[in-house]
Amino acid sequence: MSTLETERRSTCLPAAVAWLFGAAVGWGAWSLTVWARAYCDAGFDAGGVFQLNFLFPVTGVTAGFVGLASLALGRWMASRAPRAVRAWLPPASVVAVTVLLGWWFFATVGTLDGYPGDSGLCPDSNVPPQWPGWIPA
Repeated sequence: MSTLETERRSTCLPAAVAWLFGAAVGWGAWSLTVWARAYCDAGFDAGGVFQLNFLFPVTGVTAGFVGLASLALGRWMASRAPRAVRAWLPPASVVAVTVLLGWWFFATVGTLDGYPGDSGLCPDSNVPPQWPGWIPA
């Protein structure tokens, strides 16, 4: 078997890993969102809890498919690139896109700016004080 045939042979392992990584990032962002809302007591009333419970499966599955799409995009972008770029660009695109999506989800859904929180532990931005200042939210 030539190296060209070996190179073109495809397995579903990278796609499965991309989907699982995306789903893990999505559910991680969801759990950060629940933690931030509960800590600041902002949007953690009955309607907010329903919204978060509804978003649990949606977030993980959607982020998984975003991981697959970013893998396909990375493979397409690296299709005519040198071998080293073909090796690192698809997984790098999966990591970058899914982590940015998770950060966006936490920043928009988890920190309800100006929502009246009752705990008194968070500022008006509802960003918990434990959140690192170098990561904008």
